[in-house]
Amino acid sequence: MNAITLNIQAIASLTREQFFQLCQDNRDLRLERTAEGELIIMPPTGWISGNRNSKLTARLENWTEQDGTGLAFDSSTGYTLPNGAERSPDGSWVRRERIEALNLRPNQFLPLAPDFAIELRSATDTLQGVQQKMQEYMRCGVRLGWLIDPQNNCVEIYRQGQEVESLEAPDRLSGEDVLLGFELELRGILN
Repeated sequence: MNAITLNIQAIASLTREQFFQLCQDNRDLRLERTAEGELIIMPPTGWISGNRNSKLTARLENWTEQDGTGLAFDSSTGYTLPNGAERSPDGSWVRRERIEALNLRPNQFLPLAPDFAIELRSATDTLQGVQQKMQEYMRCGVRLGWLIDPQNNCVEIYRQGQEVESLEAPDRLSGEDVLLGFELELRGILN
């Protein structure tokens, strides 16, 4: 099953609070909203993608705990991006001081773009769709992004102000100057 995009603008315009509540009331669905207000309903991933994503977020969280300069998030975390879209990357990280500077309620999406975002392409994702999502993240201020594509055994690296770099079958990825000292071992994620 592929993601479904619904244009509901003719019948409803959801506020941020209403969209958040819709997500809370339908926890079995993975919902996102585009900057144009379209709802994206994504199916749950299969077991292979779920296992890969579990490894990915565990490795990011382990490094984050040791490093202490930021907070890591999994695919259930929503972000309200500067363009108005509400997205949930498969993995993400935000510098601690950016979060501490916000006056956040416990039950809301983070009202910013993460410093770092990862998308792990599942069998139901189109490559073009995930690439567009990565481009949107970059336009909204994400500093470093990785699109991990197990189907093609490659990774696309997105950096602010630079062309996308494509790597075939890398063993590991560097967090560069955004996640200083982080290296993601791709064993069990990419291959």
